[in-house]
Amino acid sequence: MDSLRYMSDPDVGAFRARREPPAFRLLTVQRTEELSPRLIRVTIGGPALEGFEKPELAASVRLLLPAPGAETITLPTWNGNEFRNADGSRPALRTLTPRHHRPLDQELDVDVVLHGDTALATWAATAEPGSPVAMSGPGRGYEIDPRATDFLLLGDESALPAIAQLLEHLPAAARVNVLVEVADPTGRLAFPDRPGLDVTWLDQPDPDQPGAVLVEAVHAATISADTHIWVAGEAAAVQAIRRHLFGERSIPRSRAVVRGYWKLGRNSASPEP
Repeated sequence: MDSLRYMSDPDVGAFRARREPPAFRLLTVQRTEELSPRLIRVTIGGPALEGFEKPELAASVRLLLPAPGAETITLPTWNGNEFRNADGSRPALRTLTPRHHRPLDQELDVDVVLHGDTALATWAATAEPGSPVAMSGPGRGYEIDPRATDFLLLGDESALPAIAQLLEHLPAAARVNVLVEVADPTGRLAFPDRPGLDVTWLDQPDPDQPGAVLVEAVHAATISADTHIWVAGEAAAVQAIRRHLFGERSIPRSRAVVRGYWKLGRNSASPEP
């Protein structure tokens, strides 16, 4: 999908000084595993992972992908607002959920959704053990309220790794409703089995309107005064969900985390998800 690009690669705009992200760690691909026809797990690692901070749940790491076929990777420079290559071009940066971290083995798993002929999907599908990659992070995650008894998790396929991770750590006695929009039925994932879990899969009818059925489902969802909500997916759809939750339903912001993971309609002459 040439129209997709992760939110970590913003369009050129007014310069705004920002805090420099954590330094990149030079790593290599260790192995890959197909989790579903549309989801690949890539294990990366190496000595440079020593001292990597344990990620929070549903956190993020930023991957710097190598040029196709490259045996080395060149680190970009932070200009105070974003990373740029020496020639001024944008590097192939993608933001993913750190699914599992095994510090003793110096390994980290990231799960990649195969969104079609994109830079990230192509890299994940063709990655070989020993091929280079760089990683920065971790970014912020989600803090679970151990007293909460009711959760609503919402997202599209890009949110599947984070949702699966959250399901492994939510309070055992909690009721959990999950709504996931998938672009293809083969994108459905076997979530961890747990009591009180209700999963609804929403098939995306129009690839040009990602998140539309998810927005409709949120409008129809029963949300109690005790429900804690986590949402991630396409930026416009997530923004519509944010307006509905905080504006129309007056959900306290302390009970909902809403994050845009990617944006439809960005020109992808630069790398995409």
